[in-house]
Amino acid sequence: MKNRLATSLAVAVLALAGTQLAQAAQVSGAVGVTSQGDMTYRLGMSFDWDKKWLQSSVGHVSGYWDAGYTYWEGGDYSGAHSLSFSPVFTYEFGDSGYVPFIEAGVGVAVFSKTDVGDQKLGSAFNFEDRIGFGVKLPGQQKVGIRATHYSNAGIKQPNDGIESYALFYSAAF
Repeated sequence: MKNRLATSLAVAVLALAGTQLAQAAQVSGAVGVTSQGDMTYRLGMSFDWDKKWLQSSVGHVSGYWDAGYTYWEGGDYSGAHSLSFSPVFTYEFGDSGYVPFIEAGVGVAVFSKTDVGDQKLGSAFNFEDRIGFGVKLPGQQKVGIRATHYSNAGIKQPNDGIESYALFYSAAF
């Protein structure tokens, strides 16, 4: 079951990537720490929606699709892996130069195991909630801080959930 879910998620991510190649892709890397003190390492790929809503003199709403792989160190346990996919909304304060932004998204994730560090997730399938802020830099680069929470929303017990607080960097290619 876990392998089928992970394979299905990977196929969905690749299909999305194939349909979005006309748009600029961003590759990202993040280093973080869990609320239990274990390290996380994330590689991601995102595709901008190329849309702007609620434009004003202050800024606008936009967003992107984000897919990622995360390695979770496990303290005394062996590490875990996760694949995630999420739509992410951003509010950008401006249009050129150094542009501050905030972001939020809710997506899905599949974990390789249900115990991550000291946390018991209850199921391999989890939801991914994120919030973050940062700065868009010239040259289609971004740097920022992100808090991400994973839990199965009570689908299966136990449902300890786990958080990651990370510094991230992304650049277009």
